Amino acid sequence: MSVAGLCEICERPDVDHTCDRCGRLVCDRHWDEDTGMCVECGAEVGQPSDRMSPEDMPDGVDTYRF
Repeated sequence: MSVAGLCEICERPDVDHTCDRCGRLVCDRHWDEDTGMCVECGAEVGQPSDRMSPEDMPDGVDTYRF
């Protein structure tokens, strides 16, 4: 479904989906077709996103230490 507006996560103009859980307008990068939810809702309910792309990660960082 194509909707008008900006992605409510990254503010990109190519919004194509509405989250079934929270109602956010989201782009393809932040949409999980399997669950019908945005990636933020998926993380809250324990659905890991396996579609994380290199552009979603900070430059030069592949290991996090706490």
